[in-house]
Amino acid sequence: MPGGRLSQSERQAIAAGLAEGLAYAEIARRLGRPTSTVTREVMRNGGPSAYRADLAHRATRQRTQRRRQNAPAGPQAAPQPYGRDPQAVRDYQEALTTVYITSGVPKMMARVLGCLYTTDSGSLTASELAQRLQVSPASISKAITFLESQDLVRRVRDERQRRERYVVDDDLWYQAMIRSARANDEFIEAARQGVGVLGRGTPAAVRLENAARFLDFVSEGLIRAAEQGREVLHTPATATGKAAPTDADAERG
Repeated sequence: MPGGRLSQSERQAIAAGLAEGLAYAEIARRLGRPTSTVTREVMRNGGPSAYRADLAHRATRQRTQRRRQNAPAGPQAAPQPYGRDPQAVRDYQEALTTVYITSGVPKMMARVLGCLYTTDSGSLTASELAQRLQVSPASISKAITFLESQDLVRRVRDERQRRERYVVDDDLWYQAMIRSARANDEFIEAARQGVGVLGRGTPAAVRLENAARFLDFVSEGLIRAAEQGREVLHTPATATGKAAPTDADAERG
């Protein structure tokens, strides 16, 4: 497919096209590939007069194997408590990160959230995040600043380690729901002002009035549900302001 590696049959088609005297653009059109892909393939494998499909395929496989052998080892799946499969946890963390990204969270921030949510403690230091994600401390700092501004993480002081820990917990979901509901207030107010300007009962004013009433109704219901859910389902483990337990604490507990 476009953008993927050339198959052996595609290389055979390139060789046949060259034998027919076709231009690179025409060969690429027949394959459904960019012209640059065909040009690069031919030029790195002997040029138009010496190109051989089988030799090109073999050479590409050898180059790929050498790159894999020489590539630095990536971060290994961390050991897991409770008998979990480390690789399965890592794969799930990547899947959760993708969910955050598709919901609009920037990639680095999504990776931090995915990492925090798959720890038992729900908290890590900046150095622990940097080590687990194999990124610079500056990248972690930037991500945390963004996530704090969105009420998606909070920081607590860990007096034992004399450093800050970054925490995700159930209370953050409550805060995010309230913030989402309150975000509608500004539009509701503006819409109702518009009714007076445009003339009550006119089509434009009715449209704004209906939008304001709908959002007002939804926001009230959302806040009520968030309050009830918090009261019934959630007892904050860190509401006292103390540092959240670490993963090591969770394993010992």
